[in-house]
Amino acid sequence: LCPPPHVWGGWQCFFASLIFIGILTAVIADVANLLGCCIGMDPSITAITLVALGTSLPDTFASRTAALDDPFADASIGNIMGSNSVNVFLGLGLPWLIGSIYWAVAGTNSPGYGKWQVLYGTGSSKYPSLQLDSAYPNAAFAVPAGNLGFSVLVFALCAITCIGSLILRRKVFGGELGGPRPYAMLSSGFFVALWFLYVTLSIMKSSEIL
Repeated sequence: LCPPPHVWGGWQCFFASLIFIGILTAVIADVANLLGCCIGMDPSITAITLVALGTSLPDTFASRTAALDDPFADASIGNIMGSNSVNVFLGLGLPWLIGSIYWAVAGTNSPGYGKWQVLYGTGSSKYPSLQLDSAYPNAAFAVPAGNLGFSVLVFALCAITCIGSLILRRKVFGGELGGPRPYAMLSSGFFVALWFLYVTLSIMKSSEIL
């Protein structure tokens, strides 16, 4: 369904691909959430496992293609950094901006004010410590952090470890990717182990084991 890349200098293909990736990602995210709900998985655990895996698959294949076709690691690693930057700055920032503007304009006249009062008001059973109706009597856009701080800390430490290993590979093998096959496989296994470590610690924190 995507037009060939030689039409209009490839721009038509580019924007069509973005649209289809967005649709596919939305479908995968919804299916993953439904699966987590069906098996009784906590939403925070579903987000960092099923949803994260499903929505990251397009980036994974794009990075693999870039690593195979490009003589340098810039394209594959840049794709990962760029996609995560878009997820954080645009994927979170834009909806939160829209939500903040909506609640600033609608306030207590919003159709969802009753639910907001139940979730964040005085006497809330879900977030009893917030009591946002005292600080924001006209209501406000709210996103409780939950265990986000812990997850971000673990992710940052794993990311720093990953970058350090890439720097080490550059000094030892002359490049971030490739090199002798045993060491390349070892590096791949190490990166996968970092992901499992992050997921495991985050799940333990969400399950109140830590």
